[in-house]
Amino acid sequence: MKENLKICHDRILPLDLVRPQQTIRLGNGKVKAVFLFRKMWVNGSTLRVRFMGGTEAQQATAKEQALWWLPHANLKFEFNNAPDAEIRIAFDSSDGAWSYIGTDCQSIPRDQPTMNLGFLDGGTAAHEFGHAIGLAHEHQNPLGGIEWNEEVVISDLGKPPNSWTPDQVRQNVLEKYAVDQIKGTEFDPASIMLYFFPDTWVKNGHGTKENNVLSALDQAFIASEQAYPHIAVQAIELSVNAAPVSTSIGLPGEEDLFKFTVKKSGRHIIQTGGQTDVVMKLFGPNSQTSLITEDDDGGIGLNSRIAAQLIPGQYFAQVRHYNKAQGTGSYSIRVNQN
Repeated sequence: MKENLKICHDRILPLDLVRPQQTIRLGNGKVKAVFLFRKMWVNGSTLRVRFMGGTEAQQATAKEQALWWLPHANLKFEFNNAPDAEIRIAFDSSDGAWSYIGTDCQSIPRDQPTMNLGFLDGGTAAHEFGHAIGLAHEHQNPLGGIEWNEEVVISDLGKPPNSWTPDQVRQNVLEKYAVDQIKGTEFDPASIMLYFFPDTWVKNGHGTKENNVLSALDQAFIASEQAYPHIAVQAIELSVNAAPVSTSIGLPGEEDLFKFTVKKSGRHIIQTGGQTDVVMKLFGPNSQTSLITEDDDGGIGLNSRIAAQLIPGQYFAQVRHYNKAQGTGSYSIRVNQN
């Protein structure tokens, strides 16, 4: 076995331990990435990054590898050390490497890190920034095809530097993500989101190689319509207590963005109407990255409904089809204060 094998461990919110996820099919038929679509940032978002310690060299490595994603993903990183930055990075060598996934970062108290880079071997920082923008582990793709020698894996990862319990090994390596829709059976063996695993861990005797750069499929997927395509994102203006606005999701993967202004604090209801199965996220105030809440079927039928106490400011509602890979359809949206 490779000496001192180091593996990223998942940081998942308790609610999500039982929530189904999905894999995505690219246009060429391949499945790329276990992408947690509920945790996506608004396409075109600027994500601020704060370093909570670390040497200049460690910070430089983290920044360099984070930027590997940006020629492909329609996102921006600002390394401005803002106290309320969306991504907050610690460098605790005793805590391994990990990151919360996508918008889960917004659920973490501002004085705590959302990512730890306890080691910076190879492409570790790029891997963790992959998590931060919504990607999960490739080896836990439900149809990835890896059959583990469980006793060997549990034994090896129970030793330093990981020192994991059997339950931690099962969560981070052996268990597959739950699925609600599977679009194919292939996975990307060259993905930056896939770690090295020794031959002894796999029943067929063929482990995985160490991937230290973004693969061609990593680059293609993160730029695709399923993730963060380079398209202009224009927010549609909504007026509070006005008639519903009718619109539609015309292409699979399309995300509609709406904005409205709250002038007086109070309970507001944002809801969709129609027959299309949509999911809605609410961000604000005055921010497209501060996630307030999300809803799937809280409205009538398959519609979304969010009721929240809002203070004055500008808010953003993001709407997409539940089936991000194939779904389209018309719907309406309105905002009321009561």
